[in-house]
Amino acid sequence: MRTAARFNGAFVSRLYVNRAPDHIYDNVRQERRAVVIDRWLDRAWLLDPFVVRFIGESHKPVMDLTEVAPDRFSSSDYFDIYYKSLSLRDELAVFVTLPGGTLFFSLGPARDRKRFTRRDVRQLTELHPIIAALCEQHFHRSPRTEQSIIEGQIDLKAVIEKVCDGLTKREVEVVQNLLRGHSSQSIALLLDVSPSTVKAHRKNIYRKLGISSQSALFSMFLQFVSE
Repeated sequence: MRTAARFNGAFVSRLYVNRAPDHIYDNVRQERRAVVIDRWLDRAWLLDPFVVRFIGESHKPVMDLTEVAPDRFSSSDYFDIYYKSLSLRDELAVFVTLPGGTLFFSLGPARDRKRFTRRDVRQLTELHPIIAALCEQHFHRSPRTEQSIIEGQIDLKAVIEKVCDGLTKREVEVVQNLLRGHSSQSIALLLDVSPSTVKAHRKNIYRKLGISSQSALFSMFLQFVSE
């Protein structure tokens, strides 16, 4: 894979549509594991833009961050923790579908590069059939039983309903998109309402939760997923 796109950091997980991911491999430094790996595997993966695309079944075999990030993603608290704190400005995802789950290769650019290029995406895409064949040979396992998948079901909306008890269905939808990095204008387009309506929802959300900022909302989410 490095012959097609030079990368440094690598985190490989196995994704499922109806349950939390499994850890496969990572080369993250030990002192960063609690924030970068453990917290992501707990519940923060629900905010990952690549995972959102995967769950929505609209992902390509190879994608970069610009293809999946919401309009205010670089200003989000999720970006601060999982990108800015690691001086990571870009990410490349490679998806390989296997029986029972999909491998998600999360790659960070080499230290002397800030971002991946369209050429990187194109070359990895051309190499993808070989990557997929090798992964199938190496990782092939019997599919999980349907019952085990049902027992492990989890989604962001359900988590938010627990964290933000007392919010209306629409307010939960607003929180869900705020946490993922959408602006009020972007949320308005997604929910087919006016930006002023979204701002009113945000005001009510903050009042009900006793907070005053989006960062405080994100902290509540992280505190819940870390327990």
